[in-house]
Amino acid sequence: MAFTIKQPISAGPSGAWPIALAGLVSLAVAMGIGRFAFTPILPMMLSDGVVDLAGASWLASANYLGYMLGAIFCTLQPWIWARLRWLPALAFSSLVRAGLLATGALTLAMAWPFSAAWPVLRFAAGVTSAVVFVYTSGWCLSRLSRLGVPSMGGIIYAGPGAGIVVSGLLASGMVALHWTAASGWVILGVLAFTLSAAVWHILRGGDERLMALGARVPQAADLPHAPASHGPGEMTVLTLAYGLAGFGYIITATFLPVIARAALPGSAWLDLFWPIFGLGVMLGALLATRLPHGGDLRVRLGVCYVLQALGIAASLWSPSLTGFIIGSLLLGIPFTAITFFALQEVRRLRPATASSFIGLLTAAYGVGQIAGPPLVALLLRHSATTGEGFTLSLEIAASALLVGASLYAWMVRAYPVLK
Repeated sequence: MAFTIKQPISAGPSGAWPIALAGLVSLAVAMGIGRFAFTPILPMMLSDGVVDLAGASWLASANYLGYMLGAIFCTLQPWIWARLRWLPALAFSSLVRAGLLATGALTLAMAWPFSAAWPVLRFAAGVTSAVVFVYTSGWCLSRLSRLGVPSMGGIIYAGPGAGIVVSGLLASGMVALHWTAASGWVILGVLAFTLSAAVWHILRGGDERLMALGARVPQAADLPHAPASHGPGEMTVLTLAYGLAGFGYIITATFLPVIARAALPGSAWLDLFWPIFGLGVMLGALLATRLPHGGDLRVRLGVCYVLQALGIAASLWSPSLTGFIIGSLLLGIPFTAITFFALQEVRRLRPATASSFIGLLTAAYGVGQIAGPPLVALLLRHSATTGEGFTLSLEIAASALLVGASLYAWMVRAYPVLK
């Protein structure tokens, strides 16, 4: 049965909690279900014989391509609205609501036994998840900043982890019961609608709207921000480094249950590594809100990249139960913390156009994600064994994360934060 959170939104930390929880649930639906439910359901699809690993790679890439294009739309939105001035100034909260409804419908539609439509459905789910992510972030972070609790923004980024945990545990139970993948898509689609109903009445109002470039954006201009420390160079390097994060994690995030099955056949833990990853995502997002305010966020970003690289290395060095548990946690803990820190850095550098540049970073992240699954498909095709192909893929992913960490270290020296 659907439930509804109807706590009044008032000034102060108590009024911030409904906003933070609405953001958490929105990202749990759009990201944890709309995007990442494919990972725990993939073994079921493989078992049903409705897809193979090569086909799964392209389905994943279709979703990531949609995610990237959705983010590009968010980036270009102010320019589009400046040229087509008849377009409405839709509220961010209205876009989030529409995106949540679309996520539930697209998830349900994956149960349709017409595989030719699946790439289109996964593509559309990617577009939707990007739009919900960008405008949920813009709406929540702006309103929490106005209430004087910007650090609570980290709470909303526990949402993807919560969605991953729930969808992963449900998929694990369905595997044990020998249910089909189609049943899994139906159950997760119904869950998406139920969670959306829970926060429907909170996702409304606010000054955060689609506006033309150059228009006054109250939620950014009225907030205290440090001035941008440098010109476009720093934003360019930040975008590149953030894109490497998308590539670095996506191979494990897409194929973790499959990789675990190849390394630990018959283990009772095979379907629990993905929920463990989600638990790490939640833990990391909540820890990010407890860190002291201030300091150079690029240092924190570099540390997060190194932790994810170590998580990948753990499963390579020790493809055992312990190695996969440690690897899943180390990959998950920095996952949304990276997003939280990077988006805070965007708001520091570009306070008046933060939503547009959030879209730019999300698009770069999407480019990195798109590159991962086809690389796996290519390496699997040219490797002697499946294990060898996955190993090489993970080694490349870990190396990309270390390159990203090095970029942040360089930025700290090249672009010191202005006080």
